[in-house]
This record gives sequence, C-alpha cells and structure tokens, in this order.
Amino acid sequence: MIELNNVSKSFTLHNQGSAVIPVMEGASLKVAVGECVGLVGASGAGKSTLMRLIYGNYLAASGQILIGDVDVAQAEPREILELRRNTLGYVSQFLRVVPRVPTLDVVAEPLLAVGEDQGVARDKAASLLAQLNIPERLWSLSPTTFSGGEQQRVNIARGFAYEYPAMLLDEPTASLDAKNRATVLGLINAAKARGAAIIGIFHDEAAREEVCDRFLDVTGFSPQVAA
Repeated sequence: MIELNNVSKSFTLHNQGSAVIPVMEGASLKVAVGECVGLVGASGAGKSTLMRLIYGNYLAASGQILIGDVDVAQAEPREILELRRNTLGYVSQFLRVVPRVPTLDVVAEPLLAVGEDQGVARDKAASLLAQLNIPERLWSLSPTTFSGGEQQRVNIARGFAYEYPAMLLDEPTASLDAKNRATVLGLINAAKARGAAIIGIFHDEAAREEVCDRFLDVTGFSPQVAA
C-alpha cells in the first residue's frame, strides 16, 4: 500500500548563497496492508522529513513514493489533495483548524469531504470524542480554546474518523494519560485489523512495541552516515 524507492531530499539555503544541503538519500520502504512500521533513529535523523515527503509537504529530489497507484513524488497538487481526502490520513502532533468551527464539525469534516451523510458523520465524530474523553459540553466550542492535551485528542479523533487505507502517525500517544493512551492504541490496532497500512513515529517505547510490526532506522538514509 505504501512503497518508497530510492527517495532523496535536499534543502536549498537561499539566504546563504543557495547552498544545497542533502538530508536524505536512498530511502526505501514497503508497508503492506494491515502493517504498522515504526520509524526510529536519533533526533534529527530524518523521521519527520520522511513523513513529510510521504504526505507531500516536501518535494522529493528523486525517487518514487507510491501510495496505492499514486506517485507522490510526481503527482500534481490536485492529485495530492485527492489522495489526502480518500486514501492517506495524517495525525500530526498539532491541531490546525479554522477558528470558530465547533469541535464536532472539525472531527466530522473528513467524512463529509468524501460525501458521508451529515448525520452519520456527526454520530461517528461524537462516538470518537466520547471515546477520547472530550466532554460533550465542549463539542459545540472551537478546539482552539482547548488545552494542549484536549486538542491532541481532537486531532486523533479527526484523524481516525474516516477509514483511510494508509495512515501516517506522528507521536499519537505523546503526553496522553494512561486511559487515553490505551484508547489511541486500540484505534491503531483496529485500523490495522481493517487493513490500513501505517507508518508511525513513537517515542513511547511501550506503545511502539504494542502496535508496530517492525521498525525502520532512518539513520541509514542520512548522507552523512552514507559518506
């Protein structure tokens, strides 16, 4: 479902004489249906860079990034948007939403975007918010007014509202208490059981061991290491 072949990435520092800094070379990975692969490596090794390349936030310098039959490295912007709507979900560490939109609608939005009935979408959103212990009295408020932990849980609910065939998870259990952490791990395992291909970054070692089928050390893709 997810396949990377010989992906490389560099950054050009335009304010420093257009110096080119290579940050990744030869990144290759295959993630099967129903499999979760955990990215590991020291801080700065390139875990987040690899995730952003897969999601299309960064443009690869070379190589192939296949999500199903779409090559993210070559796709047009409209194709990337369609991929994110129907196929590739991304749960980041930070909630980015339009201000003043109620929390229930924020979580329901991915379902509405694919044509789900509004009532069904809102019911699914309500169920996830309840599972993640967001009080019902807050559902009509914008999550921009919430605490950091509450925003994280809203972000997780939004990310799991639609059953994406492929998912990217960036620290989904960070800073969660034991009860909410267990709920999130349950959502991940349920996604795997229905066939989602997942790539995740987990600094929580116990969580990583519980949901990941194998690990990929991205340090080997660093040009400095390769040199």
